[in-house]
Amino acid sequence: MKNGLEDYFIIKDQKKMRFGYTTGSCAAAAAKAAASMLFERKELPVVELLPPKGIRLWLEVLDITRERDRVSCAIKKDGGDDPDVTSGLLVYASVRLCDRGQARALQQVFLHTEQTDNDSGQAEALPQDEKPETAVVGITAGEGVGRITLPGLEQPVGAPAINKVPRRMITEAVQEICEKHGYCGGIEVCIRVPEGAKTAQKTFNPRLGIQGGISILGTSGIVEPMSEKALISSIEVEMKQKASGGRQYLLVAPGNYGLQYLSGHFPFAADEAVKCSNYVGQTIDFAVNMGLKGILFVAHIGKFIKVAGGIMNTHSRDADARMELLAASALRAGADARTANQILDAVTTDEGLVILKQTPYWEDTMQIVTQKVEYYLNHRAQGQLTIGAVLYSNSMGELGRTAQAETLLENLIKERETQS
Repeated sequence: MKNGLEDYFIIKDQKKMRFGYTTGSCAAAAAKAAASMLFERKELPVVELLPPKGIRLWLEVLDITRERDRVSCAIKKDGGDDPDVTSGLLVYASVRLCDRGQARALQQVFLHTEQTDNDSGQAEALPQDEKPETAVVGITAGEGVGRITLPGLEQPVGAPAINKVPRRMITEAVQEICEKHGYCGGIEVCIRVPEGAKTAQKTFNPRLGIQGGISILGTSGIVEPMSEKALISSIEVEMKQKASGGRQYLLVAPGNYGLQYLSGHFPFAADEAVKCSNYVGQTIDFAVNMGLKGILFVAHIGKFIKVAGGIMNTHSRDADARMELLAASALRAGADARTANQILDAVTTDEGLVILKQTPYWEDTMQIVTQKVEYYLNHRAQGQLTIGAVLYSNSMGELGRTAQAETLLENLIKERETQS
């Protein structure tokens, strides 16, 4: 069945990558279909939805259950050609009528004074307050939709992990049906994802303090394939979440290996660090914009040897130069051309380190690499925060610490003791 996205795609690496639609669009479409069937008392095979992106969708309505006062149905998530673990999930909406007061009480769960909602810091306004002729839509969550357990996210602690734009999409979609049928009372919409809890274990949610399921997300309603926006946004959210607890210093590790090394060699648990993936520069920018005092990277040399060359996105598709940078540092430390060529021929950074370890230039080379990493980290931070790194390899352990690493470790420990 055509869904309206057939003409939307990007070309990446000479491949045609198709668009998809978000969990937020699924929830809104399911809610709209369920509301329509509740009023019209007949099944609806396809529902039309216009998400914020402006691309009109026609989505198949699945697993319809009709009762006297309630209708439930599902929309199947399709992330297009984006590597999205939520693709294929059924997102359900169950709709029932209630009075306006009950619906308004359900809205209160999402209201708080976080500045993420508006610049004034005031509580998010009830959208129906000035429209008594419009139905009041209250949104709840069932199984498989996560709950917020830590501060710093868009919703307050205890609220379902249904972001603001999807809530607005659900509300507007249901109100459209209510207005069509002249209904201006209350209406409850319950969103659930039966496979959400299992799927959430493959996402950032547990690290962000979102427990029990996935998040209902999306700012445009449309998934653009291979987009880096979602991952970068999740890093910023995690940093904000940790900073909201009063932290001024953050630990950062590029990946799971860094988290494992951190918990095995420092007095910190892996979940105390932010995982920044390849986005070293972006992470520093976020830290500066949040007004943090300092960040300490604990990083594998395979990633951070690139930072020694000023490379702030360490993904291999953007830049490599690992062996070139290691060889150049060895030459600067006094190594001969034969050693440099052996390093250049190495396949992995660890292999290059084994070659270097057999020479008298090992310590000087590691010092040069560490100094260069420090230089480029400080260059990106522009003096706006204290920044440092601990470098290690899987086979040789710790390789070096930048000048501010010890101070940052002390501040991190003191800050944790103060908060506990």
